[in-house]
Amino acid sequence: MSWLAAFFRRWRCAPVALPAARLRALERRIGYRFRNPELLVQALKHRSFVYANQGRGLEANERLEFLGDAVLDLVVAEALFRRFPNQREGDLTQMKSVVVSGAVLARKASQLGLEEFVLLSHEERQSSGGRQPSILSDALEAVIGAMYLDGGLGPSRRFIERLVLQGLGEVIADEEHTNFKSKLLEHTQGLGYGHPKYQVRSEEGPEHCKVFSVEVSVTGQLMGQGRGFSKKEAQQMAAKDALQRLGAL
Repeated sequence: MSWLAAFFRRWRCAPVALPAARLRALERRIGYRFRNPELLVQALKHRSFVYANQGRGLEANERLEFLGDAVLDLVVAEALFRRFPNQREGDLTQMKSVVVSGAVLARKASQLGLEEFVLLSHEERQSSGGRQPSILSDALEAVIGAMYLDGGLGPSRRFIERLVLQGLGEVIADEEHTNFKSKLLEHTQGLGYGHPKYQVRSEEGPEHCKVFSVEVSVTGQLMGQGRGFSKKEAQQMAAKDALQRLGAL
């Protein structure tokens, strides 16, 4: 009878689903009624919730996130292709990387109020996990994946257009999300100059609050300088400076 004991242990520890009223509230926000609400529930299950309830890793939302990421890429790529008919492939790739970035998706998930519905362990919830950008962006992609499985590409496309692609121009123009290093690399390779080279020139300040100064050179010629509270930030500022000097911004 060991199988029966295992069944009751699993039943007793099974994760509690969201109440129907809460699911309906989320469906109203996303503008879609699920034929199989369990797909939506799974999309909201962070792995901390699953493991806290002695579930299996496959019950978390990560597989749906994988699928939703692919659907999101397709819809965003098509929207950019149609909206910017005169842009090169490299420019479209850069735009797409901004639109589907974790920072942008987390912001869109917050606009939706998704943090109210994500299922987390008590410990993760106490540590403000519901507001972590990575958890929010992953949950949003999982919801898109669940919607695609439940209703196909049509509802998924309409949801992405209504939420993620809203204010597309402002998102793309927001320098906070621009990867200047990637843009500089594309520009220099397009000119046949190869890869830019970054070098840290100085580190100032105490260990917990260092300021880095970085230079970037192209074909051995100094092209840009930048400062930041991390090497990565300083490199981005140096790349931006180089792009401005090259007339590419």
